[in-house]
Amino acid sequence: MPEGYKRSRTLRRIKVRTPGGRNVVHYKRRKPKKAHCAQCGGMLSGVARGRMVHISRLSKTQKRPERPYGGMLCSSCSRRAFVIKARSHA
Repeated sequence: MPEGYKRSRTLRRIKVRTPGGRNVVHYKRRKPKKAHCAQCGGMLSGVARGRMVHISRLSKTQKRPERPYGGMLCSSCSRRAFVIKARSHA
């Protein structure tokens, strides 16, 4: 019987075949959801998805797109924001 914390579905169960030929179950933490746009709620592309432990090891440019509003707004919403900002400054 697995330990108590392993019985819940918080952990993913991965069936692994060991070099010795046994089939065992490995328990892994689940990945968090994909990042969402702050304006429209759509999924963001180019934003790293994983647990903080792994993301903290990535370089800054691998974590989110390198543009204004990168990692906060999707490309279409950021494009709209650029137009609004340009019009207000003119």
